Amino acid sequence: MIHYSDFAIIEGLRLNSDFIIHYVYKEFFPTIRYLIKNNAGLDEDAEDVFQEALLVVLTKIKSDDFELSSSFITYLYSVSKNIWLQKLKRKRMTYKNQDELTRFFDTPEVGVEVHLENEVKYQSFIKQFENLSEDCQKLLRLFLTKMTAKEIADNMGYKNEFYAKTKKYLCKEALKKLVENDPDIKGIIE
Repeated sequence: MIHYSDFAIIEGLRLNSDFIIHYVYKEFFPTIRYLIKNNAGLDEDAEDVFQEALLVVLTKIKSDDFELSSSFITYLYSVSKNIWLQKLKRKRMTYKNQDELTRFFDTPEVGVEVHLENEVKYQSFIKQFENLSEDCQKLLRLFLTKMTAKEIADNMGYKNEFYAKTKKYLCKEALKKLVENDPDIKGIIE
């Protein structure tokens, strides 16, 4: 199969080339399907997200001021990821503060490899978060809602805010250890 440059793909999409649209689907859909299926999605979800993302990309590239600042696949992946996160939020399948949870790993947004690596880390984080005690889960969720330590201490029935902060630290450390020892993520960290 012939591989097209990002410029050729963008120009082909601007011209509504059926051949380029078919090429984009065949070349990039597997990556998007992997993203969706590894984040609580089905094949049908992946197809919907891919089509929506392609429509967003087509609309964006037809504007006069569009400038691709990354590779095409990275751009398509980012758009797809954002669409999927919005769908998950609407379905209430993610935590209220998903952005805060994702920032736990403090990962930069670069190439597709990094995006896929981040997805594995995020899935490990969610899986291990659910392995924490209910008390730790509740405490960390409350901190993510930006409640003060005093409010959290009152809510959780702790003696004072200092205990709430200490407990938060211990819960975060427990979560870090669980994530670091997750066999799915060991190869990535090392």
